[in-house]
Amino acid sequence: MKLKSPQVDRRTLLIGGGAGLGLIVAWGLWPREYGSGLVPRAGEQVFGHYLKIGEDWRVTVAVPQVETGQGVWTALPQIVADELGAAWETIAVEPAPSARAYANPLATEQGWLAGLSGWRASRIVDQGLSRITAGSTSVRAFEQPLREAGAMARALLSAAAAARWNVAAAECDTESGFVVHEGKRLPFGAVAAEAAELTPPERSPLRQAGRGRLMGEALPRLDLPPKTDGSFRFAGDVRLPGLVYAAARLSPAEGGGVTGFDRRRARGPGVTDVIATDRWVAAVAQTGWAAERALARAAVKTTGPADADTAAIDAALGTAMSTGNARTLFERGDFAAAIEGARPLSATYRAAPALHLDLEPLIATARITGDRLEVWAATQAPELARMTAADAAGLQLDRVTLYPMPVGGQGGRALEADAIPIAVELARRTGRPVQLVLSRAQSVHHDKPRAPVLARMSARPTPEGRLSAWGMKIAGADGTAETMARLFGGTGAWRPHAAEALVPPYAIPAVRVDVVDAELPIQTGYLRGESAGFGAFFTECFVDELARIAGAEPLAFRIGLLTGNVRLAQALTTAAAIGGWDGGGQGSSMGIACLSAFGSHIGLVASASVTPDQRIRVDRMVAAVDCGRVVNPNLVRQQIEGGLIAGLAQATQPLPKFRYGMAVAGPPRGPRLAGTPRIEVELIRSNAEPGGVNGLGFAAVAPAIANALYAATGRRLRRLPLDPMSGE
Repeated sequence: MKLKSPQVDRRTLLIGGGAGLGLIVAWGLWPREYGSGLVPRAGEQVFGHYLKIGEDWRVTVAVPQVETGQGVWTALPQIVADELGAAWETIAVEPAPSARAYANPLATEQGWLAGLSGWRASRIVDQGLSRITAGSTSVRAFEQPLREAGAMARALLSAAAAARWNVAAAECDTESGFVVHEGKRLPFGAVAAEAAELTPPERSPLRQAGRGRLMGEALPRLDLPPKTDGSFRFAGDVRLPGLVYAAARLSPAEGGGVTGFDRRRARGPGVTDVIATDRWVAAVAQTGWAAERALARAAVKTTGPADADTAAIDAALGTAMSTGNARTLFERGDFAAAIEGARPLSATYRAAPALHLDLEPLIATARITGDRLEVWAATQAPELARMTAADAAGLQLDRVTLYPMPVGGQGGRALEADAIPIAVELARRTGRPVQLVLSRAQSVHHDKPRAPVLARMSARPTPEGRLSAWGMKIAGADGTAETMARLFGGTGAWRPHAAEALVPPYAIPAVRVDVVDAELPIQTGYLRGESAGFGAFFTECFVDELARIAGAEPLAFRIGLLTGNVRLAQALTTAAAIGGWDGGGQGSSMGIACLSAFGSHIGLVASASVTPDQRIRVDRMVAAVDCGRVVNPNLVRQQIEGGLIAGLAQATQPLPKFRYGMAVAGPPRGPRLAGTPRIEVELIRSNAEPGGVNGLGFAAVAPAIANALYAATGRRLRRLPLDPMSGE
């Protein structure tokens, strides 16, 4: 089975190593043209869209998802290696080339294409443009196709070895990189060429669960050693012959423009050019520092809508809540009938815009050679980023090569390729390769935060201590829908999928969730955890309020409502048992929360207090997670731990301020290493389908901390980020 492949230029290769071998990073070949097949090196054979096997025993897995630190360059190859029967020490990974086979199969299910016509959505999927790393989907989306790829290659290798041995292929198996049969062994590399010439079977049976397999093993990450020693390359590490560096000042995205700058003062040592458009001013220099200093001297002035500030955001939410047209996103039972003649208990909650707190600023490198364009950038949507680059250069898509670099942050800002068009324009005007780095302040100014929302919660308790009705009315926007509308077109209205995180996980007979689209004065976007980031906060804090109003212990109250959601109930009780849950009564500093999202379930116990200087201190967090079938338990624990810390940072950051439609950059105030709470993560064994975990811990943190602070102080904080001095 031979696939014709185009010429090649450069690629990233990571190789897993055993004891004494370690992990090496080499720069080899990368497809110069984007084709539909993999590119074999000398001595390699291609097996479908995901696998190459070399005569040197190396098994290379093409990974369609972008590495953002979540470990996808380990988890997805581990799935293939397990099904193939390969030795982990021989596994290598490279980014998959451009092909529609690598589109995220969960794009439609996630609602990323909501609001588009059926024809338009089908075209996006068929063209592979929905190749997106987001929504905690990587394992959920690609486990099955990767298992099938491994099974197909295993069947072909077994058939080739069986022909040599003159035995039935069904009697052969694979293990640790060998095809085996009754004591006979052949390494994969010895039969790969013969296997690649065979016709693959229509269907290859998948392995059954058993001992000695790689699935579920805590295998070492392929990307950890080079990240530790600094040899792992990010977008800012790209170096090209003749490269110059650029910095830029941008006007607000909506209703803004450049009003002036001093070109003469921008000149200085190392500065080669100052380029301006009506939307941005950039300085090009021999070093990034020289470019930044040039812009500081130039005193670039921009204008934007004066009424697009923090007060305008709050006003827009209030107006939408009181006068906007609400539509029902989800309804179960007859909510109106359930509350008729009653006065439901109610509370108002708020979530401010949530900025991305990623360490990596916006960076892109562009090089134009003749009628060809090359771009290096961190992107979670490589096919769309490539199209953006082509449009910026005015070139046909087949004349553009994008090298998708790993992303230095899991917040999700890299879904949108805002730096690429500017870098391309600078490369076009200067005639040299240009690396554009937006400073941290500029990256914050032009962030697209998770949308602010205002929520009115209501519920009707029963005399038995349960709930007969639950209502949530939200005014705001769906930031994920806004991002997808900018990427694909469409309305940007609330996606039906957002209801997953807004509907309470409890067995309440009548539930209704209404949403109102607010006319916000800022652009909003995708953020890790999506609507679960505020939905869990609203739901779990309000449930906590209802429990205390009823005089019930918060854990017992929740368990009484979790009829039918056994997995979440087990996660919650497990976290409570490990965390030593004390009931959260007077004198306690403990709070609990739970969440079902991304196909997974989490229970969380947090211990928190307020320091004398009115700062929030979190001492301990205990999470119990059921994410179905686990590929690599270490990766899951790392994602939960990282999500808890990132969610803690989001929940305790100062309230972000906005002026002229842009966020005001200030010093971040997140947990430092010395102040990081003790974290314990318990994984619950499950044979269910794999779930996502990237956004799970991130979304569960805020309500657990808020509930703990209520136990410790008696004050109910109903606004994100949490501020003990805010009075709400």
